Formats: sequence, C-alpha cells, structure tokens
Amino acid sequence: MTLYARRASLSRRPALIEAAMRLSRHSEYAFRMLIHVGLRAPLLTTIAEIASDFDLSAAHLNKVAQTLAAHGYLQTVRGRSGGLRLARDPASIRLGQVATVTEPDFQIAPCMSPGSEYCPIYEPCVLRDALSHAANAFIAELDRWTLADLIKKRAPLLLRLSSAGLATSRDGRSGAHG
Repeated sequence: MTLYARRASLSRRPALIEAAMRLSRHSEYAFRMLIHVGLRAPLLTTIAEIASDFDLSAAHLNKVAQTLAAHGYLQTVRGRSGGLRLARDPASIRLGQVATVTEPDFQIAPCMSPGSEYCPIYEPCVLRDALSHAANAFIAELDRWTLADLIKKRAPLLLRLSSAGLATSRDGRSGAHG
C-alpha cells in the first residue's frame, strides 16, 4: 500500500480518538461558570448573566451549577435577589479536582473503559496503560492551576463580560475594579 493510499484509508476511519481528547461541554461550562462567579465575587451571579456573557445554554448551565454546588464549589441563593457565589476561596479550587467532578469517567480513548467491546485486544493492551498515564498527567497539570490563577487579571476579564456593568447597579461600585 502506498503512503497516499494508507493516509486515505486512515482518514476514512471514525474520529473516535480526536473527539475523546476533548473535555466535555459540561467541564468547559463549569470552568467558565467558576471564572464568572469568581470575577464577580463577592456579588451574586445569575445563570442568566453567565449564559448571556458567554452565549451559552442556560438549561445546560443549570445542570453545571447543580454539579458544582453538590460538590461544594458553589453556593446557590434562592429568591428574587438570588444567584450563585463561590463556596470556597478561589485559591483552593484546583482545576484538576473540578475536572474529575465534571468528567467522572474521563477516558482519553473509548477503548479505555473497562469492559469495552470496542477493542479485541483490551486485556493485554499496553496502549491503555500509556493513555491512562497520559490522562493522569493531564489531570495533574490541571491541578497545578487554581481558580485564583484564572482570575488574576480581574479588570480586563470583567471588561469583556457584558454584565460587568451590572456590578455598579447592584452595590454602587464598578465591577471592573478588584
């Protein structure tokens, strides 16, 4: 088989590995939500504000907020003046820990799942070990970062959020200061 024919045959295979390397939308939204809530602290932030600022689905954000609240990252305040606030100090929120909450079955490739019927060499496969080590290294790298690291540049980040102006109307101070 020529190199060209081999490349062509590889490109017709399903893109399982490519899709598996991405974090889920749930994780991405969780990180964005934590950034938004962290930037707006100590003010409450609403799902509607986060949805508007990041152009995300409010329905999906509600599920993300439930996950983050259930694991002690966010506090939810009900009522007309309710919203979300951080339940922990931003410096104690490690991204790897958040990812393990939002990606409970994190696998780099579909064949890594125990009992996977996708791969006929699952049991003796050494690739699974290599991918498992890579996944652990990925989470370890995320754990080097905290929410505090992500929101250090508070003013420029707040300027990019369209609801930042709401901070002034809620507590009488500009939302871009911090």
